[in-house]
Amino acid sequence: MKAAVIGTGKTGNAILQLAGHDAVGFNSKNMPQREDLIDFDCVIVFVPTTAAKGIMELLKGLPLRVIWGTTGMQWPADFNEKVKKSGATWIIGSNFSLGMNLVRRAIQLMGQQSDLLNKPVFSIKEIHHIHKKDKPSGTAISWREWLNQPAEIESEREGDVKGIHKLNIHTDFESISIMHKAHDRKLFAEGALWTAEKLIMNPEFGPGWFKFETFFDFLTQKN
Repeated sequence: MKAAVIGTGKTGNAILQLAGHDAVGFNSKNMPQREDLIDFDCVIVFVPTTAAKGIMELLKGLPLRVIWGTTGMQWPADFNEKVKKSGATWIIGSNFSLGMNLVRRAIQLMGQQSDLLNKPVFSIKEIHHIHKKDKPSGTAISWREWLNQPAEIESEREGDVKGIHKLNIHTDFESISIMHKAHDRKLFAEGALWTAEKLIMNPEFGPGWFKFETFFDFLTQKN
């Protein structure tokens, strides 16, 4: 698999380390030309939100497989139709941890079955490194969407924390917690590369713009 990695920050560098000679890194000082990207099997994007619009313009209209890891951004309402029209397939993830998707299913179950609990109160806490710009994290927002219940989100920025997310459910008689802690950014790099490889192996998926969990469920149900 020949991958173009756009964004050589902490996660982008982790992808390049894991992929080795199969990946080529690009950044603001070394941007690819549109025609060059056609030669890659996939494009993996981990850039700051401030750079996202420019990368979207760069990739727009190209029939590419795109794995997109930038969070904290708003997508145009007609973006899915534009991606389909170009013949591209984009997989968008706030967190590419495979374990996180197992957590997602547990959170969805908690939300769906919450009527079994006596007046539950939900809260979510996330902690990330001090350089993370978006607050709350995209993953914390996803957790609340998966829960589909009112939940306050508390955010902390501390040291070089890779990512800690915790859901607390409290009633008068019990408390329930679900936590996910990332130990190394290679976790997200591994998930992004796994997604790219699986997308190449499943050409029937797409074209269009899809959330990572949709693709993950497609693969697990298929198998």
